[in-house]
Amino acid sequence: MSDTVNVLPHINELKDAWRRQDFVFTKQQQEEYDLLITARRERVKQFYAEGRVFKGSYKAKEEEF
Repeated sequence: MSDTVNVLPHINELKDAWRRQDFVFTKQQQEEYDLLITARRERVKQFYAEGRVFKGSYKAKEEEF
């Protein structure tokens, strides 16, 4: 995923539309939502693989110094 795009605003737009439409997606919206969620999950996995996610409490980090 070299061309990473922030998908969160698009996901939030779809969620707002979902609420306005009585909690139902159209077929096209559902496909787009599934695609965006998949992209977001891949991006988060990439963060974990690169070690860019904080793991542990702040207190435990302070005690290491």
